[in-house]
Amino acid sequence: MSAPKFSTLGCRLNAYESEAMKELSARAGLRDAVVVNTCAVTGEAMRKARQEIRRLRRENPGARLIVTGCGAQVDPEEFSAMAEVDAVIGNAEKMRPETWETLARETPAGTAATGGATAPVQVDDIMAERQVSGHLIDGFGTRSRAYVQVQNGCDHRCTFCIIPFGRGNSRSVPAGVVVEQIRRLVGKGFNEVVLTGVDMTSWGADLGEGLQLGDLVRRILRLVPDLPRLRISSIDSIEVDDALMEMIAGERRLMPHLHLSLQHGDDLILKRMKRRHLRDDAIRFCTQARALRPEITFGADIIAGFPTETEAMFENSLALVEECGLTWLHVFPYSRRPGTPAARMPQVEGGAIRERAGRLREAGKRQLHCHLAAQPGRIHRILMESPTMGRTEQFAEVRFSAAQPVGQIVTARIKNVRADHLIA
Repeated sequence: MSAPKFSTLGCRLNAYESEAMKELSARAGLRDAVVVNTCAVTGEAMRKARQEIRRLRRENPGARLIVTGCGAQVDPEEFSAMAEVDAVIGNAEKMRPETWETLARETPAGTAATGGATAPVQVDDIMAERQVSGHLIDGFGTRSRAYVQVQNGCDHRCTFCIIPFGRGNSRSVPAGVVVEQIRRLVGKGFNEVVLTGVDMTSWGADLGEGLQLGDLVRRILRLVPDLPRLRISSIDSIEVDDALMEMIAGERRLMPHLHLSLQHGDDLILKRMKRRHLRDDAIRFCTQARALRPEITFGADIIAGFPTETEAMFENSLALVEECGLTWLHVFPYSRRPGTPAARMPQVEGGAIRERAGRLREAGKRQLHCHLAAQPGRIHRILMESPTMGRTEQFAEVRFSAAQPVGQIVTARIKNVRADHLIA
């Protein structure tokens, strides 16, 4: 009998949790199973989940097929009704050892699906969850970079987003738990740790101690002095606290690269999205952060073709790329998600959405080229992800002709630029 196979769709946090499920299912002794960890962020994500389930059933006809993740949490009946599916488990349940122990004891090989009945569902109310799962993964990522979950869930209700209903309300991992895990990771030789979560800048709000994300960053860097590099994943710039700005300005071990959840560059669209910032807030934040740390780079999430978006509104997003100096863009063509307020708004025609997304991507490429073109002759500290590829502190990819030690930070002078990467 073989160990379970995992298919992960969606975000970095889903990938992190798949690693946790691999450990939990192995410890429970589960065999001959396929687990699909779904995403629910858009209607397209749900379509891809169904497509992946059907593909995996064809390729693994004798295995038990288990569906979990945000898709399973927000619409368990849809997946339970699929003939290919044998069990559906929620986002909280998937992180509990007893869930996998029960699955390991049950009859294998698709009894519900092949029998024509709906698959059993184990999905509780995610809004009742008050803690982040205590199952921590040491070393998820590469041999050079590890990811640490510090938060889950979201208290905000953006009109395009279903994720709070898949993840629940915001819950924080206590600072002491985070620090101890990072100490273990440094002890294992990791030279960079990335803090990750669903709504990072809400960290601490539920702990009742008046703590914010900047306090956590400060504590990590003070209590883990041997950690060479700390990186933060996606944040909401309007919620960045003073302590975090102080860390950006004065702590060299905090990497000068932030990925911002901006979503749009037009004030009316931002209001219709129910975002908490306006375009001037985004520009002001980037200007302030760059004044504090001149070498900093920014990535951003931007949605193209949000309902009611006119060409003039879209042009404001396009202009924001240059005004904020956004080097790394994640462009999302808007995809209607049933169950969200935005799904009931007047929709933009699909061809226009795709065309605008393409223009945003081209703008992002131009900004990336500007950043890379300024690097030849400069010396960078580069964390090696493979023998011939590493990343600068600003996350630019650097390639080497000679092999370097994987996982180590090497100092090198940039010689040239090739399309989307640097040559050292």
